[in-house]
Amino acid sequence: DLGHYERFIDENVSQAHNLTTGSIYSSVISRERRGEFLGATVQVIPHITNEIKERIAQVARPDIDVVIAEIGGTVGDIESLPFLEAIRQMKADMGRDQVMYVHVTLVPYIGAAGEQKTKPTQHSVASLRSIGIAPDVIVCRCEYALSSEVRSKLALFCDVAEEAVIENSDAATIYEVPLLLEQQGLAELVMRHFGLENGDRNLSDWAQLVEHFKNPKETLTVAIVGKYVDLPDAYMSIVEALVHAGIHHRLRVEIKWIDAETLEASDFDQVKQQAAAAFREVAGIIVPGGFGYRGIEGKINAIRYAREHEVPFLGICLGLQCAVIEFARNVLGYEEANSTEFHPNTPHPVIAIMAEQKHIKNYGGTMRLGSYTCELVSKTLAQRAYGESIVYERHRHRFELNNRYREAFMAAGFIPSGRWPDGDLVEVMELTDHPWFIGVQFHPEFKSRPNRVHPLFGDFVAAARARRPVGEMTKSDPSLACNR
Repeated sequence: DLGHYERFIDENVSQAHNLTTGSIYSSVISRERRGEFLGATVQVIPHITNEIKERIAQVARPDIDVVIAEIGGTVGDIESLPFLEAIRQMKADMGRDQVMYVHVTLVPYIGAAGEQKTKPTQHSVASLRSIGIAPDVIVCRCEYALSSEVRSKLALFCDVAEEAVIENSDAATIYEVPLLLEQQGLAELVMRHFGLENGDRNLSDWAQLVEHFKNPKETLTVAIVGKYVDLPDAYMSIVEALVHAGIHHRLRVEIKWIDAETLEASDFDQVKQQAAAAFREVAGIIVPGGFGYRGIEGKINAIRYAREHEVPFLGICLGLQCAVIEFARNVLGYEEANSTEFHPNTPHPVIAIMAEQKHIKNYGGTMRLGSYTCELVSKTLAQRAYGESIVYERHRHRFELNNRYREAFMAAGFIPSGRWPDGDLVEVMELTDHPWFIGVQFHPEFKSRPNRVHPLFGDFVAAARARRPVGEMTKSDPSLACNR
């Protein structure tokens, strides 16, 4: 959900923008241990609710006009009650004209009866009102458009103006939703409530974006080889970045999900057959991030296929690390090369944890998190894709390319084309004798927007569109490793 907020409002969010029950209670308990409550009994009200209100207020910088706070879950959930109580208090704390309640609710369609049912919405609004929150606007998720009778009934029983009953029916793409909401005047309602100036809300560019999505000129198939393919939401940001690249190039990117564990046969000939079957009609291959050893060998085999058959490849975080392992094993001849994450005693730790982090016990404390500088090497694939030499990308990883092996990789044609200058760590690797083969330590998908595709995804899709025919997978000869 946070990713969608970033994509729609084009604002980068931080840790401060995600409140969980655990983090709230942990903070309050820590403050009590430090004696900040002077021995008072710590209670949900006011201590927990005050903490929630303070966290919301923290993101309201002086240059911010509107803060959108979403309370997830369902009205009546035990977990959400302190959050609902906190936002109820905010209207009294800040004033009625400074807080607006928008209730998103489901209006189901009963096919057998051929009608939409308003009872779930009536009940949820009644539950909200019982705890002191009266919705100013009701947004109705529905399969079909609301009839005028249903709209009037909701307005009457939920005590809102009829214009404040907003339809949010199924659309061809989620990016069409802002256009549908604008047609019904939701933005006008919000601006009027807060007394904001009615500025220019020209959405013609956004409408063109939606038109490009709905009417692509061609279709392109890209494989995502992951270990969480049974839960595609795990790769939601990557999927959306591919959608943005498709919009940019006026094509539709279709995704072929491949479970990495299905490419893990021990026999080379069997692996070759599996890969040939999996990637026969694929124009590009993406290996995304993840944690743990499961599926790693399958990812490595997929990367080998992409390298040997000149299929455009993008490795993200763990995807880059697997590419490094694959190259070390099959080109440099380090047959037991591995990451110390998977094999702590490997004789060739081409991927390893940074020395200064080895003694940290809390896993969260060993990660490189957030934005880091990346210097790009001139005239490389990465630098040409970005069109600039200094970029800033978001990270979420623990293990790094081992600098001891950097020269060996460079001599064989797998070059570091981007690095973090402050720590002299590799950020980007690419093959010099491949049409398009890039691995990155960071997560470019987090910065992609529907109206501004991330350069790497845009370039990857362009390369996939222009890719050459697939050949046959071959065994590598380690003796030729340095004569590429």
